[in-house]
Amino acid sequence: MAARIEKNFGKRSIVKSQARRDEPLLMTFPLIFIVGPTASGKTALALASSTRLQTEIVSMDSMQIYKSLDIGTGKPTPNEQAQVRHHLIDIKNPDELYSAAQWAHDARLAIAEIRGRGKTPVVVGGTGFYARALLQPETLASAPPDFELRARLQTELENFGAQSLHAHLRAVDFVAAQRLQPNDTRRVMRAIEIAQTPGAPTPGAPTPNSKFKIENFLVFGLNLPRELLYQRIEKRIEAMLQLGFMEELRRLNEMDLPPNATAIHSLGYKQMRPVLDDATRFDECLETWKRDTRRYAKRQMTWFRHQLPTRWIEVDDGTDWPKIADQIAFEYSKSVV
Repeated sequence: MAARIEKNFGKRSIVKSQARRDEPLLMTFPLIFIVGPTASGKTALALASSTRLQTEIVSMDSMQIYKSLDIGTGKPTPNEQAQVRHHLIDIKNPDELYSAAQWAHDARLAIAEIRGRGKTPVVVGGTGFYARALLQPETLASAPPDFELRARLQTELENFGAQSLHAHLRAVDFVAAQRLQPNDTRRVMRAIEIAQTPGAPTPGAPTPNSKFKIENFLVFGLNLPRELLYQRIEKRIEAMLQLGFMEELRRLNEMDLPPNATAIHSLGYKQMRPVLDDATRFDECLETWKRDTRRYAKRQMTWFRHQLPTRWIEVDDGTDWPKIADQIAFEYSKSVV
């Protein structure tokens, strides 16, 4: 099947791609994004684009930032990272917390450094809220972490469950409670933290980052038939197991990470962790991992369809990545202002 690029500028887009000369940090060259669900081929396209545009890659993956999470996050291999320089991979230990605002700050620095070397930055990944943080910084809340409050909220979660925690949020920020699901416990905790921080601006209020807004950008998204995507997810997970995922998980578990560590809640690690204590649950946990990954991929597609002005690329198992890279290079050249 020949790939084609389709433009999708829906009414619900949160950002606009047209450059405005009155905005700070105007970028003469558009910033390229390659997005899509897990297992869609983002890395393959990013590597193919590197020779055409002399690129460096800025990773937009909330789990690949962590050291020691290599197999389960689908992190680019050492060989792939040797082909093209990557940024924002392996920058945090598994016990460290890292927010979308921190990523956006670090991404802006990386983008500036890449351009300073005369290269083309390409932001690659599937973490939608990172994209929002970079392109719409005014949505971020400026509240420093309150570790004592987080410990209390974690205890509340363990003793009374997610519904109780969500009721807590509803009492302090009804609007946020309407937006967040009870099972999204980490974001529920963060919303409570923001609501209970004196003087902290809520999302949507002006913040110091609001002026750092990128207006000139191109978003290319990879779209696969659902059946094919699910097949790829299945094969990807089986390959991770063959590469030694369970040993990686065992090493991670031996680090004795705190309960609120993001790393232990990431896809695969969370679902397969019970197997370390009860090997008979392997098949059950594996099916849960596959199911949750399919659901995550579906949420990724929904987010990128409705929240970004994405130019969709239809791909299949016979996709010619160099040919698509040529198309992206052509679209890029037309957008230089």
